[in-house]
Amino acid sequence: MKVLITELMWNDGIEELKKQGIEVDYHEELYKDREKLLEIVKYYDAMIVRNQTKVDQELLKAASHVKVIGRLGVGMDNIDIPQLKNKNIKLVYARNANATSVAEYVLSAMLTASRPLYLANVDTKKGNWNRKLFTGSELSGKTLGLIGLGEIAHRVAKRAASFGMKVIGYDPFVIDYDLIVSDTGVELERSLNELLSRSDFVSLHVPLTPDTKHLISDDELQMMKPAAYLINTSRGGIISENALLKALNNQTIAGAFLDVLEVEPISQDHPFLLCDNAFITPHISGLTDESQRRTSVLVAREVAKILKGKPSLMVL
Repeated sequence: MKVLITELMWNDGIEELKKQGIEVDYHEELYKDREKLLEIVKYYDAMIVRNQTKVDQELLKAASHVKVIGRLGVGMDNIDIPQLKNKNIKLVYARNANATSVAEYVLSAMLTASRPLYLANVDTKKGNWNRKLFTGSELSGKTLGLIGLGEIAHRVAKRAASFGMKVIGYDPFVIDYDLIVSDTGVELERSLNELLSRSDFVSLHVPLTPDTKHLISDDELQMMKPAAYLINTSRGGIISENALLKALNNQTIAGAFLDVLEVEPISQDHPFLLCDNAFITPHISGLTDESQRRTSVLVAREVAKILKGKPSLMVL
């Protein structure tokens, strides 16, 4: 049994596969060489990818012996799910393995907006003593609006509550008796616009689908408070970048923390790079050492199970 890994994977997962008696070919940047990938994929029984490898009809046609694909993460917009099902190829993914890391990123973004300690440090080391400039504000008493109320949002809500924040949420698939409402105390909003108008911070936690494409655009940004911040750790296409750029430049909202973009990596002439109130990070919200060890080992184990004819709880 042979597994092809086309993107970055922590060594813990590679060693797990080898421990299971599986031959591993690891090419961290193979996703960049489409021609070579199409040429060699037919020699493998499984493939492990992240979000850059386009698992589309063309690749699946070439992958004549592949029985299972492992996704090092949870987003599936780079994978043609219907084609996988047509070819009876299993898909396993790292459910919840990076949820804590993403939740902590959201808290870090809100703390950075409220108390920019890094900037205060840089300014002080320049010889200044700007106590008034860096007075900041508290998270306690502020309202956090969560759009999408899955596992990551649940973990964000628990952490935000410990800071004394009020947490509200919008998700048409969640009811009053679901855990995030009944046990975590998130207040359900039945209207997206109402959530936007009430929140001091808005954090996105939905997959990219035809229904969520540009879910946040001109009208939605106009609903937000002028002092509010938008945080996106889900997928770039959920926000209209043109609308957000206009809102940032016009100070319709105070700022945005964007870990994901419609096109990644960001081009060096992207106007977001000239926006002082746009905070851009390179798709790292789920990328901590701990989460990547969990993700790599989890996906490796589940891929091995499928190859050996065993059931997996992580099959999509």
